[in-house]
Amino acid sequence: MDAQLERVAANRGQLPEPTLPEVPVIGRSNVGKSSFINTLTGRKGFMRVSNSPGRTGAVFFVNVGGRGYVVDLPGYGFAKVPLPVKRAWADLVEAYLARAAKGGGILLVDARREPNEGDRQMVSYFRHYGRPFSVVMTKVDKISRGRWKGRATAIADALGLGADQEPIPFSAVTNEGAKRVLRLIEEYMEQTA
Repeated sequence: MDAQLERVAANRGQLPEPTLPEVPVIGRSNVGKSSFINTLTGRKGFMRVSNSPGRTGAVFFVNVGGRGYVVDLPGYGFAKVPLPVKRAWADLVEAYLARAAKGGGILLVDARREPNEGDRQMVSYFRHYGRPFSVVMTKVDKISRGRWKGRATAIADALGLGADQEPIPFSAVTNEGAKRVLRLIEEYMEQTA
């Protein structure tokens, strides 16, 4: 993927008006968002991977060949930051999602974990704002391939997903699912409504 970091918004006033389709990527603070984006771009250090979950407190707009943006949203859950900072991040995410941008979203969920309230809230946000979305099950290299289907079903059930929304298995270590996710991003960027 031809990708360049174009803009960083640290508060709602810095969010640009949507001009191209956008594919927001969000998940828990330790779900592997940076590794996910690095794998898709084929550039190991493109997005900074932190040993401390939840260090992404801004919205990062990554221009994908002039066709649209992959948007890295702040994670939720485990970040060791003061409560007012967490609230500011939540406000920023909601302000971002409320914008009338075209394109679908990607919710990352760790294949080893049960979806939490934050994950369910993100599904509600996507539905509330009328944005199509897909769930990607990260870190599948950490569990046996024989468990993938069962974990996908459990995650789909916990999030109230339809039969056509089965989570996509993904691994930043093995590149499992990367081609499928790249096709999905292309489809979301081609959406005109």
